[in-house]
Amino acid sequence: MRISSVGTAYPPHRYSQSEISQALVERWQGKLEEPRLLTRLHANCGVEFRNLVLPLEAYPGLVGFGQTNSAWITAAVELGEIAVTRALERAGITAADVSAIFFASVTGIASPTIDARLINRMPFPVNVKRTPIFGLGCVAGAAGVARAADYVRAFPKEVALLLSVEICSLTWQDDDQSIANLISTGLFADGAAAVVVAGAESKIAAPAAPSPRILATRSTFYRHTQHIMGWDIADTGFKIVLSPDVPKVVTEHFLGDVQGFLADNNLTQADISSYIFHSGGPKVLEAMENSLSLPPGALAPSWKSLREVGNLSAASVLAVLEDFLTLHPGAPGTYSILAAMGPAFCSELVLLKW
Repeated sequence: MRISSVGTAYPPHRYSQSEISQALVERWQGKLEEPRLLTRLHANCGVEFRNLVLPLEAYPGLVGFGQTNSAWITAAVELGEIAVTRALERAGITAADVSAIFFASVTGIASPTIDARLINRMPFPVNVKRTPIFGLGCVAGAAGVARAADYVRAFPKEVALLLSVEICSLTWQDDDQSIANLISTGLFADGAAAVVVAGAESKIAAPAAPSPRILATRSTFYRHTQHIMGWDIADTGFKIVLSPDVPKVVTEHFLGDVQGFLADNNLTQADISSYIFHSGGPKVLEAMENSLSLPPGALAPSWKSLREVGNLSAASVLAVLEDFLTLHPGAPGTYSILAAMGPAFCSELVLLKW
């Protein structure tokens, strides 16, 4: 089983970080005790540009969770279709060849889910198996790859599709000027990514383009850390829960997770040639680098993704994966680790071989 392709999609409204900061300062006039704090926090997020589903001036017109969630559904279907189409084209297949769809998001809700709505727009089989995933947050990109791999391991002749759409700008809270929300509005962004995972006996088991095999996966749950990250669900929608202890949790657990995972696969960190990590933010990336004693530049694609499009929650690690498949594929026979961490708190690791 292998990752055959990745396709990404970003909304059309692209802004510099300073433009977004200034727009929020103006939007929250009278609510910010120190407007320069927002600007300073945004400047420290490691983000230079972000794509948003709406023009900046349109966001104040969305009132209440109903309107913002309706906007999320519309945008998620549109971005999702673009990302899926790109991934399928790169894999050389069509929607009719997909046997299972995994859909991951944590920035909106829909029933029927986004994957169901896409089946009405694209020629997926009517008996395609659907698995919507909600609540995993940033870890869901890596977890979705792992669950898709579980599926094609059981059904090696089939092809699974993972789609993640995250529209973080629709979760901005006008009445929350906490540090967590100010950082959130400077860090998270909008985008979608789709991944085609092919079974070992499927029609695309041996594609011409570089595509790594999935050798193993591991989920790790850290008990009693639910206060670290997530959402409080309010009348106005999703209110961010984001503790400054996130890097600390990474430092305490990540090295042991990676070393144990590799040992169980008869490998050590010396065998790993590249690291495909979620672009969680500067402090998270630094904690990952330091805990694994990585050399300079080891996480360059993750830092690049953070700068250019921001933290896309679940879709971020998939955007970084696209960079590796298209620009930085591993040499034949080398190993990579794909990893993300997120609410619960937890981690997900995927071992790849090129």
